[in-house]
Amino acid sequence: MADDSGKQKGPMRFLSGVQPSGRLHLGNYFGALRQHISLQDEGEAFYFIANYHAMTTVNDRELLERQTLDVALDYLALGLDPQKAVFFRQSDVPEVAELAWVLSTVTAKGLLDRATSYKDKVQRGISASVGLYYYPMLMAADILIYRSNIVPVGEDQIQHIEMTRDMAQFFNNTYGEVFPLPKPRLDIGAKVPGIDGQKMSKSYDNAIDIFQEGKALKKRVMSIVTDSTPLEEPKDPDVCNVFAIYKLFSTEPEQEELAAKYCAGNFGYGTAKQLLLEKIDEMFGPYREERRRLENDPAYVESVLAEGGACARAEAQATMKLVREASGLGKMPVPAGKMISTP
Repeated sequence: MADDSGKQKGPMRFLSGVQPSGRLHLGNYFGALRQHISLQDEGEAFYFIANYHAMTTVNDRELLERQTLDVALDYLALGLDPQKAVFFRQSDVPEVAELAWVLSTVTAKGLLDRATSYKDKVQRGISASVGLYYYPMLMAADILIYRSNIVPVGEDQIQHIEMTRDMAQFFNNTYGEVFPLPKPRLDIGAKVPGIDGQKMSKSYDNAIDIFQEGKALKKRVMSIVTDSTPLEEPKDPDVCNVFAIYKLFSTEPEQEELAAKYCAGNFGYGTAKQLLLEKIDEMFGPYREERRRLENDPAYVESVLAEGGACARAEAQATMKLVREASGLGKMPVPAGKMISTP
């Protein structure tokens, strides 16, 4: 582990989660998934499918189950190795809900009142449930229960990491040093524009799904918003949504070549979109084949999640033992089915 001064006390531990609230898209890949997969070679990686969190927006049982499976398939197809990373469902570790409650008893309500994510979601029409308001508390528990050092996140999640650090410090100040203070890790250049130029997001309906293909993918790419500059006139690649997405898939020489075509004129946005489409197919084609293979082996996918859940839960229970001892809650309860022996 590493303390807040940065002194290393053991392997670096990374923790991150993704909500199963819809199909994963290019913004998810370049903003999170790509980084997650690379980090599995740099330290201890814990990645979870945040189905507790998804319940704030997904209230359909079958849909939640299907979307949870979709996220598992996506991660495994894109290269997550269950031999290198602990990959699991959030709900397979119920201790996280217990820790969230404990943290809530030492956290002032005003901290949650300042959460900008809650306000933004309510403004977008998401029901203002207690669960949505409580979201930062559960997220803090997700991070702290595995005693994580580094949390790979996008810029919009930085406030939640700061709140997590505050909650860990509140607990440590009250009951003694139990939790390390985690730090965020940003993926440089991870902001991905959607087809309308806003940040790519499921909630904005402007996303290009990672595993979209064929006519559906072509229709989405061809829908990317561009300006009305005539074909024959020069165009500015630096303000073009198509070029911004193309840069994510291409080498620097390829970017320079395409930029030169923009600036020279007699080059249409339709041609640029076709080049982008080819790049998407080139990158994700092999992953599509792997995903189809995994779809036909649901028992394997379930075994990965079950094994990851067992490993994650063992870590969580070890942390909760420390929390219970520090706070006076007593020993961990006996697992169901086991008898307490008497003298």
